[in-house]
Amino acid sequence: MSRTEIRVSGFGGQGIILSGYIIGKAAAIYDKKNATMTQAYGPESRGGACAAQVVISEQEIDDPEVSSPQVLVAMSQEAYTTFASKVSDECTVLIDEDLVDPTAISKVRPQTFSIPAVRLAEEMGKKVVANIIMLGFFAGKTGVVSREAMEQAIVSSVPPRFAELNRKAFERGYDISQQAQ
Repeated sequence: MSRTEIRVSGFGGQGIILSGYIIGKAAAIYDKKNATMTQAYGPESRGGACAAQVVISEQEIDDPEVSSPQVLVAMSQEAYTTFASKVSDECTVLIDEDLVDPTAISKVRPQTFSIPAVRLAEEMGKKVVANIIMLGFFAGKTGVVSREAMEQAIVSSVPPRFAELNRKAFERGYDISQQAQ
């Protein structure tokens, strides 16, 4: 792997920045690669546009800017509409199927995979783990970071009393990634 660029996007309150942080931590600390993470969000603390950009590389990273992502995670329609039209056909796009309509832009990406992350989180009784379900789906669909590294990064990034819930949420997303085509 020379350089992998990832954009995680959605709206404030979905754990988008935490997701980017966890991906970078999994890559850098547990998979022993180089990683950078930058973030952007609107002036609103909840509900506004939000994105995390992660770059992962075996070599040193000179430029942390994500210009041509190989992976786009979109957890809101606004995020999808903003970013999906700007990625190449080779980009893997992961969406929450209940929040994003991929036909809203003129061209649906051939490598688009969906999961009902929010619905699954609600079924688990905690809507706040939708981002962790998406991280499991991300790990399983892309292989950018190892399953073990992602699990370790998640558990070490959440309060200990929520570690088991988040581990189960990750497993749920990962298991679905292995079933979805």
